[in-house]
Amino acid sequence: MKKFFSKSILGEIDVLRNVNREVRLAGNTFGRLFRVTTWGESHGPALGAVIDGCPPGIAIAAEEIQKDLDRRRPGKALTSPRGEPDRVEILSGVFEGVTTGTPISLIIYNRDVRSGDYSEISRLYRPGHADLTYEQKYGIRDWRGGGRSSARETAARVAAGAVARKFLELRGISVRACTLALAGVECSEFDPNQIEKNSLYCPDASAARKMETRLKELREAGDSAGGIVGIYAKGCPPGLGEPVFDKLDARLAAAIMSIGAVKGIEIGEGFRVADLSGSQNNDPMTPEGYESNHAGGILGGLSTGMEIVIRAAVKPIPSISLPQKTVDDQGNPTEIRIKGRHDISAIPRIIPVCEAMTLLVLADFALHPHLS
Repeated sequence: MKKFFSKSILGEIDVLRNVNREVRLAGNTFGRLFRVTTWGESHGPALGAVIDGCPPGIAIAAEEIQKDLDRRRPGKALTSPRGEPDRVEILSGVFEGVTTGTPISLIIYNRDVRSGDYSEISRLYRPGHADLTYEQKYGIRDWRGGGRSSARETAARVAAGAVARKFLELRGISVRACTLALAGVECSEFDPNQIEKNSLYCPDASAARKMETRLKELREAGDSAGGIVGIYAKGCPPGLGEPVFDKLDARLAAAIMSIGAVKGIEIGEGFRVADLSGSQNNDPMTPEGYESNHAGGILGGLSTGMEIVIRAAVKPIPSISLPQKTVDDQGNPTEIRIKGRHDISAIPRIIPVCEAMTLLVLADFALHPHLS
C-alpha cells in the first residue's frame, strides 16, 4: 500500500502540478438543445446554472423554481443541519415573468459555509469520496466539502430542472420521484397520495415510519444508509429519443448516473428481465394500446407513450463519524473521523435531483425538430 501511494499518488500529482498544466475541468454542460451549464463549489460564495436553448414565451417566476429547491435544501428533519435557505435569483433570460429565449442565468448564494469543519482533515483522503481521484487527475482539490464534486452542486441542477418542468408542462409531460427503499426497509404498498405526506417522499406510510426509525438509529451509531428512488414520467408522446447512440433510455441512464450518489439504474423491469421469458417480458399490443409496461415506456430507444419507469440505486453517504482507514497526502496510513454537518442518507434530498435530471433529458428531446 505504501509503495502504491508513493508511486501513484505522490508521483502522479507531482507530474500534474509541474508538467501537465493543460488539464481542464470539462463536463459542466448537459444537453444538446436544452443546454444547462452548472457552476460553483460547495463552500464558494455561490453556485448556479445557465440555461441556453429554453424557448421564449414560457411563464416562470423565481417562486416556482424555489418550490423544487425547498424540497432539496438541507436543514430539515433527518438531513444535514447546514442552514442554507437556497434562495434562487433569476439574473437574465426572463422579462416581465416570461422567458425571452436568451440564456437564463440562475444564482444561489451560499449562506451557511463552515469551511473550518474540514480543516482537520484537509490533508486526508475521505473514503468513498472523490478526494483522491480528483487530485490524481488535476493535481489540486478543494478540500472544503469536496468543492465542485460536492453534492451541493445539485442545487443548480434542481433550479434548471424547474425551468424544464415549466416547459414540459405545456406539453402535458410530468415527472415525479419517490422513495421505494431506504436503510433496508422496502415499500410494500404504492399510494401516490402518500408521497408528499411524509418527509421521505415515500408512497407507503407504514414503510416511511420504519425508515425514519432506522435512520435515527444509524444517526446515533454514526453511520449512513442507501436506498432506491423511483422516477416516473407521464404524458411523453411516442418517439422521444433516437434509435442508436442517443436512445432515450441511454440518455436517461447517463443523466441520472451523473448524480454523485447514484450507483445503479433500472428501466422498466430492469435486472428482473434476466429471470423472465420473452412471453412474460413482452408487452402485448391491442388496438387500444399496450396491455402492460414491462419495457418501462421505452422500446428501441424511443418512448412508447406509456409511463416511463426508472429506478435508481443510491449509495450510503460516505461522510460518517465512525473511524475509517485512509492515508494522508504523503501516503502515510492513518485513521479518519469525519465531523461537520452531513446527511444520513442522500434520500430524501436526492428525490428532486432525480426529477431534475429526468426533466432535462425530456426537455432536450422534446425540442428535436420532428417533435416541435
